[in-house]
Amino acid sequence: MSTQRGLGYEVVEGWEQLPAGYEHRDVAGVAVDSEDRVFLICRGDHPVIVYDRKGNFLGSWGEGLFTYRTHGITVGPDETVYCTDDGNHTVRKFTPDGKLLMTLGTMNTPSDTGYDGKSTLTATRPGGPFNRPTNLAVGPKGDLYVSDGYGNCRVHQFSATGVLKRSWGVAGAGPGEFYLPHGVAVAADGRVFVCDRENDRIQIFSPDGEYLSEWTDTRRPTHLVFDPQGRAYVSELWWQPGQTSRRYGPAGETRSGRVSVYDRDGHVLARWGGPDPVAAGSFAAPHGIAVDSRGDVYVSEVTWTFAASRGHVPATCHTFQKFSLR
Repeated sequence: MSTQRGLGYEVVEGWEQLPAGYEHRDVAGVAVDSEDRVFLICRGDHPVIVYDRKGNFLGSWGEGLFTYRTHGITVGPDETVYCTDDGNHTVRKFTPDGKLLMTLGTMNTPSDTGYDGKSTLTATRPGGPFNRPTNLAVGPKGDLYVSDGYGNCRVHQFSATGVLKRSWGVAGAGPGEFYLPHGVAVAADGRVFVCDRENDRIQIFSPDGEYLSEWTDTRRPTHLVFDPQGRAYVSELWWQPGQTSRRYGPAGETRSGRVSVYDRDGHVLARWGGPDPVAAGSFAAPHGIAVDSRGDVYVSEVTWTFAASRGHVPATCHTFQKFSLR
């Protein structure tokens, strides 16, 4: 694996002990709690699957509560679990064992953005919460930030109790504009980092949504998380031949999916993901990412939706991988 500045990671093969009869062709997101329990949000019969740090299965929940378009999962500082479902246009808050506590958004009711249900580029006007939301992050003062991306072009800021405080963003490629805000994270100082996926950048805002700067040494960023040292971990999708990046132009040859680790100033500390998407340690469709207390990295992949269903990889390709810090 390619590394820089001394940080190195290696894949932990066979870590996940998925029970017999369970499968997950897509793992949309992953999060880790204070005890290093690992929560996966999947597209399948068992939406939320929980493991201990060694990969032992602890249980599952959410059966019957989600659409097939689960998208993101976040564990808050109080150990509650936020689950994003872009299929029903909600973000819901649960106890760690699956009891519903709060719902953001109106179930099965998208906001009016002009989105045609197919192309994210048809979300031509900003709307309220939500039209196919993607992820949630919790700020240091308890505020909730939601990236509202597939059918919208906004970030919404809520109070801890779910009161909408403000929204920002319009469709476009300029500062504070988005083409698919896909992931969101909040640094310890309150700055809000948004993975502006189809613009190949990470935009950085003040806690109140003022544009500050952006990182452009990234490729289709899907999600971002921070470790206690302030390093940023980013999952990045492939660009396939025939696709066109709004930043880089026609993809030409395949640009592999990967994970990048950045310092506080956006300099790359480590980066990995090889050209063979099926190989252990490489990626078919990196979509979610988490880091535990020891610095180990967990990467979820929407392998079926993004790669297998399109003939890029076999259906048996990995959908979730753990990497240990060497």
